[in-house]
Formats: sequence, C-alpha cells, structure tokens
Amino acid sequence: MSINKKVLASVNPLVETRDVTAIKEKTGNLYESIVVMSRRANQLSVTMKEDLHKKLDEFSSHTDTLEEIHENKEQIEISRMYERMANPALQATNEFFEDKIYYRKK
Repeated sequence: MSINKKVLASVNPLVETRDVTAIKEKTGNLYESIVVMSRRANQLSVTMKEDLHKKLDEFSSHTDTLEEIHENKEQIEISRMYERMANPALQATNEFFEDKIYYRKK
C-alpha cells in the first residue's frame, strides 16, 4: 500500500468538529464507524513511519561521532514535509467521509 503524498497533503491538518449522526450513518453504528477510522489511521501511521525511516536511513552513517554530525538540508526538508502532513487520524476520517475506505463485517 503506497501513500500518495499530494492526496495526503491536501487533507486539512486542522481538527474540525464532525456531526455524530453523519458518522453513524455510514455503518449504522457510531462505534463501528470509529473502529473503521481508527484501524485505517493505524495503517496510515505505520506506512508513513516506514516510509520516513527508509528516506532518513539514506542519510544515516553509523560511524559518525557527535562532533562529526552536520546539518543536511535534504534531510531537514524531508522531516518538514512529514511534519506538515495531517495527522493519520484526520486522514482516515477524510477517507471515511469520501467513501475511500473499504470495510466489511465478519
């Protein structure tokens, strides 16, 4: 599962209030809807973390001492990009309301 950076960047990073009845209408149960969103948020979080670590591992060198560590502008830019992205919970909520999440009952 890959994350489209432009789509994730388009999610509003600010928290918005949501109508509880609109959340409930999607699955018929408020708590079930919350579980669907939270599981998707966990998936997004793990994927983002793995992606970030892969990108930052390119810059790491295990032989440096504290005196030899220097500032890398590309590394800083990658970190800033991930900091500007919306919280995985907000992304999952946005996907849930746009019907981009597939879920089923067992």
